[in-house]
Amino acid sequence: MARGNRFRPERTHVTYSRWDGTQTGFQLDAFDIFEQLNDDLLYHGDLSAALRRALQEGLTDHDGSDMTGLREMLEQLRDRRREKLEQYNLGGIYDDIAQELREVVDAERQSLQDLAEQARQSGDARRQELTEESVANKNLELDMLSPDLDGMVRDLQRYEFTSAEAQQRFDELLDQLRQQIMQNYVNQLSGAMADLSPEDLARMKDMMAELNHMLEQRQRGEEPDFDGFMERYGDFFPENPKDLDELLEVMAQRMAAMQSMLNSMTPEQRAQLQGLSEQLLEDMDLRWQVDQLGANLRSMFPDAGWNRRYDFSGQDPLDFAEAAMMMRELGDIDQLENLLRGATNPGALAEVDLDRARELLGDQAAASLERMAELTRMLEEAGLIQNTEGRFELTPRGIRRIGQNALAELFKKLDKDRFSLHELQRSGIGHERDYTTKAYEWGDPFNLHIEKTVRNAVRRTGGGTPVRLTPDDFEVERTEQLVRTSTVLMLDLSLSMPMRDNFLPAKKVAMALHALISSQYPRDYLGIVGFSEVARELRPDQLPEVSWDFVYGTNMQHGFQIARRLLARETGTKQILMITDGEPTAHLTPSGDVFFNYPPVRETVDATLTEVARLTREGIRINTFMLDPTPHLRTFIEKLTELNRGRAFFTTPQNLGDYVLVDFLEHKRALLRGRRAS
Repeated sequence: MARGNRFRPERTHVTYSRWDGTQTGFQLDAFDIFEQLNDDLLYHGDLSAALRRALQEGLTDHDGSDMTGLREMLEQLRDRRREKLEQYNLGGIYDDIAQELREVVDAERQSLQDLAEQARQSGDARRQELTEESVANKNLELDMLSPDLDGMVRDLQRYEFTSAEAQQRFDELLDQLRQQIMQNYVNQLSGAMADLSPEDLARMKDMMAELNHMLEQRQRGEEPDFDGFMERYGDFFPENPKDLDELLEVMAQRMAAMQSMLNSMTPEQRAQLQGLSEQLLEDMDLRWQVDQLGANLRSMFPDAGWNRRYDFSGQDPLDFAEAAMMMRELGDIDQLENLLRGATNPGALAEVDLDRARELLGDQAAASLERMAELTRMLEEAGLIQNTEGRFELTPRGIRRIGQNALAELFKKLDKDRFSLHELQRSGIGHERDYTTKAYEWGDPFNLHIEKTVRNAVRRTGGGTPVRLTPDDFEVERTEQLVRTSTVLMLDLSLSMPMRDNFLPAKKVAMALHALISSQYPRDYLGIVGFSEVARELRPDQLPEVSWDFVYGTNMQHGFQIARRLLARETGTKQILMITDGEPTAHLTPSGDVFFNYPPVRETVDATLTEVARLTREGIRINTFMLDPTPHLRTFIEKLTELNRGRAFFTTPQNLGDYVLVDFLEHKRALLRGRRAS
């Protein structure tokens, strides 16, 4: 647990009440959250980065309510700080004191004037002469008072008042100032004591002396008696800290807040306060103990904000007590801002003091923080992610879910007439029963197995009638495909793909195609090849983390070589689906070296078409989906298509998924029809 951080739960008390329909909150489950992470996971392939961006931007629930993101919260904190600084100034700390001192002096001058007037009216010339001389000397003393507050207080302490009223007001002001300055020391340490008696001050000195002694013991490697300390002095600490570290952390925050007030003053203001302290705080042992404790805490909590200062520019003055409270609030804003800015994962938000966050940011932001802190727990419990040695990773179920989300999104975009071409929407055509069942997934033929579905519902509810079904209870009969298709998806990973905003749609299609084949055509084969300067085979579980390559080159030749090798091990109808936005600019030489040139040279084009010819001779068709085609790319693809007798689709990132999925399903439909016709 990081020291110097006030925004963490010190004690947690949670009260649960029965749901009565009045409670509101963000209606999001793990799968809703995962769906909103989907594009980020596909584009960057980094789960931790996707979670960080979700924290920054926030999420949206079923009703369209926004879960406030950290970026918006940070803006709110900055606005709140700016409003305070532009509204207030620290001059009021001394304005009230100076005004009261002036009133004391005015009362004394009025008393002197009254004495002189009484002497004149007495008719006694000698009395009048002596009185006027004394009054003149007294007024001269008042005229010579130091202009600084601490100097004025010192001079008035030496001055012999003639006015009993002025003397009383000055004594009361001194007592008040002593109390405020002493309370300043107290507030730095506990905040629990008010109207301190001499006995309280004595106990406070003893408390600080013992606390400093415990710190010395800690530095020597000894174990201080914290429990005994709390038995004797626990009334100073209403926070009821559970250990010495927690106590010291709270004290460090308070002392740092008071130090920030000094830092924020002008040199003149700071000198006046320090001078007043020296004039009025007669107990030097108390000052020594406080200074000693402050030095120890500075060394233990160097990041508590000891050097923090604020530039007040407003018109509303703050008195001493108000300034202390304002420094605490500004310090809390800074601490919360630093915690939110440094939160790299949802778990870090568990350290936020939600009550204080609610005071600073409002109910919605506090509720958002509480909900976001639970994100990883929700995703873990749903089996979508797992914590492996402190690092969150996608589970196999999470990987499948990404593909299912991508597939669902693409199918939603298809027109109804094109969607009806999906052969799996028609039960009993082109399929034979496999006499096994599976949990229903979106897109499955709805060949419901009644007995097992009802059994699932009874098991879930524990029995009783009526039996209420939910989609989670559905179990469908598996069907056996009579026609097998072996497909290799070639995915362009060259640098031009993200530069032209083509990478995310292409990767989404790859995940969706994998989800479609694995769920609907489990006996089909899907291989994946990524290609840039060179090509490489990709496993389906690697797809979520696949990103583009920061290299130049589009090596279709190498990709075709790997695809041909993968398909050589498979049976059934064989095809390659290639998604690209570039022409061939790289190939492997006979020695195995990579040759790159842009624009493409004849040698690269010929090497690529040689591989196309080999694929053609082995009966492997190539369907190419071209994004942002250039005239050179069109020319090359036309040659490839003519040689291979495959098809070419000139498409855009917006409808790429439509083209690929419809083409795959129409190809499957044609094969099934051919099978039935034979």
